[in-house]
Amino acid sequence: MTDPLHFHELYAASDDPWQLAERAYERRKFNLTVASLPFARYASAFEPGCSTGVLTQLLAVRCDAVLASDPAAPLDQARLRVPDEHVRFERGGVPQQWPDETFDLIVLSELLYYLDESHRHEVLRRCMETLLPNGHLVLVHWRHPFEVAACTGDEAHAEVSAHSDLHVMVSHVEDDFRLEVLARGHR
Repeated sequence: MTDPLHFHELYAASDDPWQLAERAYERRKFNLTVASLPFARYASAFEPGCSTGVLTQLLAVRCDAVLASDPAAPLDQARLRVPDEHVRFERGGVPQQWPDETFDLIVLSELLYYLDESHRHEVLRRCMETLLPNGHLVLVHWRHPFEVAACTGDEAHAEVSAHSDLHVMVSHVEDDFRLEVLARGHR
């Protein structure tokens, strides 16, 4: 698992270390993510690793309630970006601080490769415990290896896709990122 100090140092050096709000690549990736959602509306979404709330802001338009969490990001900045009453931001990292709620949408964006294999399996177990029948699990990850990653995005997606209770509804693969929407339940 990537040392949490790594993320604290990144955010100490910059309010937006990945330039999520500025880079055209990030805007396009986030817009594709939301456009890929099969339902027009979701009752309750969970977005761990929300960072500065850029994707959270887009999810809020499609969801009645959103819980977004991050162990290191400046959540005050995220709250300013998304001041909606139906969006909650909480400090915490997964899988340790997983909410005691159920969701019809869980979004794991740029998260899984920071976790070691046992934590990735624990996150999947928690997803399956809290994802409602016919709910959607969204995976979006960078495809290239990098220094602090425990695996590639492709490897993380393959681990999740191998789960027998999930089937791929949407698959979008580019040179730099992979986006998949998996459904729980019947095809």
